[in-house]
Amino acid sequence: MISEIKNAQGETLDFNLHNANEGRQVVVIGHGVTGNKDRPFVVALANALEQAGINALRFSFAGNGGSEGRFVDCTISKEVSDLGAVIDALADHEICYVGHSMGGAVGVIRASEDDRIRRLVSLAGMVHTAKFAETEFGMEKPDEGCMWEEESCPLSSTYVNDMNAIDTVVERGAQIKVPWLLVHGTEDDVVPIQESHDIIAKAGDNTKFVELNGANHVFAEEHCEPMCNAVVDWVKGQFG
Repeated sequence: MISEIKNAQGETLDFNLHNANEGRQVVVIGHGVTGNKDRPFVVALANALEQAGINALRFSFAGNGGSEGRFVDCTISKEVSDLGAVIDALADHEICYVGHSMGGAVGVIRASEDDRIRRLVSLAGMVHTAKFAETEFGMEKPDEGCMWEEESCPLSSTYVNDMNAIDTVVERGAQIKVPWLLVHGTEDDVVPIQESHDIIAKAGDNTKFVELNGANHVFAEEHCEPMCNAVVDWVKGQFG
């Protein structure tokens, strides 16, 4: 399908292809903040799509996982550009983008301005970015502290400033015209399920919402399979 993806800064993005067929329909999966393409539920979803006969590509944003770049440079705005680079590399494909958490906010922004994303999925999608930064990292000093006490994930002022500048993607919901699936767990204590309700209220009738009772932010343990099933079933219905 493709052999290399470079972003606007010339950084190589690490990715894995799950080739199920020779067709031109593909599901692109992006992760959340401090995550990468190899998180268990991301791999499980890609495998489930492949087993269902659907092509998938999971990738790490620059500065994460095996991708080039520095974590301190990571922002939603840069990741929107990274997603554009992935789409550029898949220029002859029909794309469904699946974004988890902050990757969900990335997807909303990109899909609202890039009609090459033909279908959109938000998994525990972040909506209120400034609120998230304050709630999760407000006790840390930018450029000195770390995200969730992970030394490999320093909290940069670049990241915080970008989160505050975006503030929220809720109004972007009204600009999403493509079919859109939102999946959220009731026990998500990182991105509250209310955020999905907030953006759905702004969206049109092109949305479908799946609430997973008891699921946390990363769809752990017994909640991974229902999440995968919800996404696979919806994508199969969309791709036909």
